[in-house]
Amino acid sequence: MTTIPSDPFMLMSYVNQQLRDNYDSLDEFCKSMDIDKNELLQKLNAAGFEYNPDTNKFW
Repeated sequence: MTTIPSDPFMLMSYVNQQLRDNYDSLDEFCKSMDIDKNELLQKLNAAGFEYNPDTNKFW
């Protein structure tokens, strides 16, 4: 598994940057990075962030 930031705010920033620059969807990002999508969503949702598939980013 790829090392990603553990702080939810840094994680959100990192994921959004990856989505913007390298991936067309959260599914593609998670598969490529070998990250459990549900765990990622749970961690970011707990910090108040939601994924918007139309814009392909967390906000």
